[in-house]
Order: sequence, then structure tokens, then C-alpha cells
Amino acid sequence: MENEAGFVYILTNPSFREDWVKIGKSSRPVNVRSKELDNTAVPLPFEIYATLKTTKYAKVEKQIHKQIDRLTDLRIRQNREFFNIAPSVALDIMRDIADLLDDSELCIYVEGKPILSKSKDEDKQIEADSQEKQRKKQKPPFKFHMIGLNVGDTIVFDALQLPVKIASDDKIEYEGRLYSLSAFTANFLPEEKQYASGAYQGPKYFSYNGKALSELRKEKEC
Repeated sequence: MENEAGFVYILTNPSFREDWVKIGKSSRPVNVRSKELDNTAVPLPFEIYATLKTTKYAKVEKQIHKQIDRLTDLRIRQNREFFNIAPSVALDIMRDIADLLDDSELCIYVEGKPILSKSKDEDKQIEADSQEKQRKKQKPPFKFHMIGLNVGDTIVFDALQLPVKIASDDKIEYEGRLYSLSAFTANFLPEEKQYASGAYQGPKYFSYNGKALSELRKEKEC
């Protein structure tokens, strides 16, 4: 109904580039909508970055899209709600529109929990603290030495049962060319197993002595 509040949301995804976001609307809680979007088209679940609750949510969503389109052609595809824009910039646009509404309730999400927005300066600090926590959580990039493998060792690309040689601490060699594990996966994964995003966590797709490299890394870290 027209007078019922709904949500405009900004979603991010760990498998997308850092400056890709999805901006949409929902008449239901955003955590429900984000779970609906978790399907085989994306390798990892969406994460809620911010939400704006208002009875004018449909108009607000269109206005945010329009504001971004005015900046430049930042839509990844014209008929979709995905934009090539930093989440913080999208949030600034959402915040400016929220300031013009009488019933707006803007929330920023930190570690999956909503924090009610109070002022722009306070929001900036919340964002900075959240980004700092994320940086501390992020694992260093995968290197073969982490699991005791060396140049010249052979690993297997499981999707094709294809053996390849380790050429450096983070590259493999195949038919005279060097690839990272993620790049090789994106190039050679069978079409029926590919993700729309084209983003892959390479160590999950290779094995050594029958065990995935990602699992070997977990064992070593434990």
C-alpha cells in the first residue's frame, strides 16, 4: 500500500569489484531480499551496506538511480540495478535524499548489524571503523608456500581433471602461459559451472593429492 514503509538498499558482494553495488527497493525487510538474491548466479552471498526506510521508497530508489546516472554512465548494465560506484558514494547520495524526507530512517550496517544514522560526520566514522575491521579480517592472498608446495609441483584443476605445474609462488603454467589460479578458473571452467560475475576463488578449484588447496590452507592455518 502507498502509505506503508518500505526499504531502499545498497548491497555489496565479496565476489564483485570493490566499486560495484546493487541499489534496489523492497517492501519487505532487506535481509529477506538479500537472501533471495543468493543463488547460483553469484558465488558469494550479498552483504547489506546501508538501508533507507520510508513510505516513499519507490520514488527514492528511482531518484538515487537518476542521480547516479547523471554522474556518468555508471550502470553496469542499463536494465539492471548494478552500478560501478563506490558504496560510500552511493551512501552519500542516499543520505542527501534522506535529509529531505520527514519519515526517513537511514541505517549503516557494520558486521551485519544495522546502526541508525545520526549525522554525516558520525556516519563517516562508522564507515571508517567498519572498513578498518574488514581490512584486519581479510586474509593475505593465497601463495603456494602457505601449504608447503613449491615451483615444479603438480596440482589438478578439478573441473577438467587437468594437471598443471606451479611456476611461481602464485602462478601456474599451462601451454606456455602463466596464470593465477583465479584467472585460470575464469578461462577454463566449463560454461555450465560459470558465475555471471566472472569472479572465482581459485584455490577452491584446484587440488593436491585429492584435497582442495583451500582446504589445505585451512588445515595449515589451524
